[in-house]
Amino acid sequence: MTNRTEAFHGFADWLMFGGKLIGHNDPDHHEKVVKFNELLANCVIYSNACDLTDAANALAAEGHPIDLDDPATISPYITHTIRRFGIWTLNLNPPDQAPATRLDLEPRVLFGASPT
Repeated sequence: MTNRTEAFHGFADWLMFGGKLIGHNDPDHHEKVVKFNELLANCVIYSNACDLTDAANALAAEGHPIDLDDPATISPYITHTIRRFGIWTLNLNPPDQAPATRLDLEPRVLFGASPT
């Protein structure tokens, strides 16, 4: 559990704008900065997890066998696809459909086709 917590905090530190120094001595301001940073990290992790789920569901839909140990080893702390200082657009409209948050894996996909 400690490794997961350390990984989360390392990811959140990577996302933090302006470094680890907080320029005010106000404890309420410190708490707001930390909570905002954790909220941002959780949002990015959720987005990464949705992308990974979509990719796994697409592979399963194409008939590729998926071992459950493979998705379990993928970390949601992906940094190479995030544009920290790039062009950001914020769309506040709700999506047309709910994001796929469940892996739709059938037994044939999990274990491959049985030889006949």
